[in-house]
Amino acid sequence: MRACHACGAEIGVEGRVGFRDECPRCVRPLHVCVNCKHWDVRAGGICREPVAEKVRDPERANLCDWFVFVEGARGDATADAAARAAAEKLFKS
Repeated sequence: MRACHACGAEIGVEGRVGFRDECPRCVRPLHVCVNCKHWDVRAGGICREPVAEKVRDPERANLCDWFVFVEGARGDATADAAARAAAEKLFKS
């Protein structure tokens, strides 16, 4: 399963993700470092692909040719989405 880094929504895109593809739920770009299998959140957010160019903002769309959509939720996106939903529910009451 592929999931959006921002909202945790399941992404049904088959094959390669295009440079301009967006999440159907939150409309955030999908071709971003934080959605890539080479992005290592445990190492402080660095790219593990040695020949990839450094990207200034890992949450902005980029043209990296080494991008491979990570399979499965990273956990942080799902937790963030759950926390956001809980906060919205709390403040709507």
